[in-house]
Amino acid sequence: MAAENLAVAIGRRKTSVARVYLRRGGGTVTVNGRPVDQYFPNPTHLYMVNQPLAVTDSEGSFDMIVNVNGGGPAGQAGAVRHAVARALATHDDTNHKPLRANGFLTRDPRMVERKKYGQRGARRKFQFSKR
Repeated sequence: MAAENLAVAIGRRKTSVARVYLRRGGGTVTVNGRPVDQYFPNPTHLYMVNQPLAVTDSEGSFDMIVNVNGGGPAGQAGAVRHAVARALATHDDTNHKPLRANGFLTRDPRMVERKKYGQRGARRKFQFSKR
């Protein structure tokens, strides 16, 4: 018998995309087949992932299976936070207000600016020589 998903949501941050499957359970969070504290060893990233659960007082209420790819650890943690918040808001409408108030439902639009031709980077120019 397959486990029933209570909610499925996608979260994005920078170039990372996270899919979260919310299920009934005791609070187990699995990211790409590994425990969340093993996948995000940095306590800041772990804190980010757990923020929506803390705000809605649902820590230990759900099992979550997370698939995340693209970007680095910070972007992935932000994408997971966004996806978890969306899943909690989809599952229960009463969660929407506190999640919105904390800014977890807003997609962070900041991305790395692309490098321009004729320049060293996105904004950095080559050194100017007058003579």
